[in-house]
Amino acid sequence: MKKIKTKFKDLFIVNTRVFKDNRGWLKEEFKKSFIKKNLVFTLVSSSKKNVLRGLHMQTKKPQDKFLSVLKGRILDVAVDLRKNSKTYGKHFKIILSEKNGKHLFVPKGFAHGILGLDKENILHYACSNYRDSKSEVSIKWNDNDLKINWGVKKPIISKKDRLALSLKDFQRNKR
Repeated sequence: MKKIKTKFKDLFIVNTRVFKDNRGWLKEEFKKSFIKKNLVFTLVSSSKKNVLRGLHMQTKKPQDKFLSVLKGRILDVAVDLRKNSKTYGKHFKIILSEKNGKHLFVPKGFAHGILGLDKENILHYACSNYRDSKSEVSIKWNDNDLKINWGVKKPIISKKDRLALSLKDFQRNKR
């Protein structure tokens, strides 16, 4: 496993090797020495092609997230919304897949979203805090101020994401 820093403080990629043979494959997922956070909650999600989930975060009970793709391929996007960060409002994008062996650690204070790129995409999340629906916030995936090129014009999104806040509304509300 190899830890790769990004230009965003505390946001990093973990690159692992995938060991394949005629029976299937094996991949290391997690090393405590890489992620010194207390990850207490895990979940698995499935998304079809062109499903866009995000941009999500919890404000009162923020979460660090460690993500990996068990099946398929996704575009993973993290937006820095930490108040005094030098990279506030900037985003980071990466393709994560079952084949490329890359994982992403997203620290507290980032809004996070994914776009399914394959027919079936299965993700594994490990989080440092439990889900708290009362402090969940959605930021518009296509907000003009964020300038994120998702590579899709009409993604499949939830009602929650259709009603998401603009970045300016989020900044005004500072939930």
